[in-house]
Amino acid sequence: MWTKSHSIVTKEVTKEQMWKLWSDVNSWATWDKTIEFTSLEGKFEAGNVYYFQPKGGPKIKMKIYKTVENQEFTDLTTFPLAKMYGKHTFEETPDGLKVTTTMTVVGILGFLWRKLVAQKIVDDLPVDMTEQIKAAQKIIL
Repeated sequence: MWTKSHSIVTKEVTKEQMWKLWSDVNSWATWDKTIEFTSLEGKFEAGNVYYFQPKGGPKIKMKIYKTVENQEFTDLTTFPLAKMYGKHTFEETPDGLKVTTTMTVVGILGFLWRKLVAQKIVDDLPVDMTEQIKAAQKIIL
């Protein structure tokens, strides 16, 4: 198993704004310029599937593994002989909202999928999460 996390603490957004940003899967490409498109089938809840295509990459089927409104959600990508989980949490602290993304890869070929996919995601997290916060700031509740 391989796991890496990145966190940002901010007073610029609320957990409700972050939740609304993430739960609107069909709009991800409007704030994440690395995404070609996303498409959710059904509601943003555990068990439902969405499709994700990074720019220049293949279309990927992903599953919403877990949701706790305004607190966390985890998505699951299934690769041959490995699984990748992306856990996103929103935690109120005295210093502001702590936003954390944790990527975990498990399975016999986990080392391969870490190298091909997960490591780039983790490497990009500091910039990506800053952009997510900027996008969430525009959300009026």
